[in-house]
Amino acid sequence: MPSPQEPSVRSVVVPFEAGEPSAPLRRLGHHEVLERWQAVDRSTHAPHLVGVPGADGEDWTAAALVTARPHTAYLKIVDAVGDVPAAVAAVVAHARARELVQVKWEGWTATPEEAAAAGFASLSPPLARSEDAGGPAAGYFRWLDDSVVTEPPYYGQTTHFTCGAVTALVAQAHAGSLPRNALDRRAELTLWRDATNFPACEPVGLGVAVRRAWPSSPVTVHLDTDRPVMLDHHPESEREWRAHLQHMSREDAGRTGVPIDPRRLSATEIRSAIGRREHVLLLLSLAAMQGFDVPHWVLCHGVVPGAVVIDDPWADAAKGDTWIDAHLLPVADPSLDTMANISPDGFGGAVAIGRPAVDRR
Repeated sequence: MPSPQEPSVRSVVVPFEAGEPSAPLRRLGHHEVLERWQAVDRSTHAPHLVGVPGADGEDWTAAALVTARPHTAYLKIVDAVGDVPAAVAAVVAHARARELVQVKWEGWTATPEEAAAAGFASLSPPLARSEDAGGPAAGYFRWLDDSVVTEPPYYGQTTHFTCGAVTALVAQAHAGSLPRNALDRRAELTLWRDATNFPACEPVGLGVAVRRAWPSSPVTVHLDTDRPVMLDHHPESEREWRAHLQHMSREDAGRTGVPIDPRRLSATEIRSAIGRREHVLLLLSLAAMQGFDVPHWVLCHGVVPGAVVIDDPWADAAKGDTWIDAHLLPVADPSLDTMANISPDGFGGAVAIGRPAVDRR
């Protein structure tokens, strides 16, 4: 049901198809916006148009291009044309009807004032962006149930292999254990160098590196297997020495007091950890969200009804995926549990970072 501040808006929802825009869309003008909509292949993010029909039922008075990462709990307005407030209100109603928890809005043409008038808050601009990342300089978001989630800084990994280090740094910046202005490429590469299993960061090595960098922060590694992990894509000749490094990481964990819990963290347990003001670095597969089964680290830092809020340090610009998708990203609990099952052998890994000893209150 729309809230008293959101009158019911008639709308038409149709798939967005590459090629010549439909007649109702063309008549709205804004050809530079329509060209940008066609500039990348958004097909894997379920692109669709939410149009507001005019009084004659034929022409539209407004339209918005809407996308979202698969298996998530939000919609993103790429842009709106025509009567923009009406288009945005129609998208919000559309998201509510789908029982989603959030709507985002890329700031290609929208101003902070227009966004605020529609009930959206500004996202803090990214401190860094992934290599070849696209997207506008500004973005906006709105929780549909008035949830409050404290926003961490957004930092896009600057290499293809530093996601683990970035999630740890963002977690510590969000917790107040690292100044935000210290979150830079030098810090990214320094922590990665201490945690890497060449080139990826496996759970035990990452947990040990976090404990070394912040000795006062309690760290627990969750890994439900005692065998080496994340080696399957390497040639057989290169697995042995990487496996040996992982055994060394387990020895380091014993010496530095980092416990290794042999249980996989469920979404329910991640919720409990966040409720204790912990941060969870979660290893998940990108198969559901991006279409390729690659292990990838994300930060779990907030909760809303039905979903865990993550920050993903990587976005796939080739699909129209931007930092606005990756930042404050809600994922429904069952979807998160599925993503955290890492193929081909089905293991789960996470690193939980607690509050520093001086902040136990």
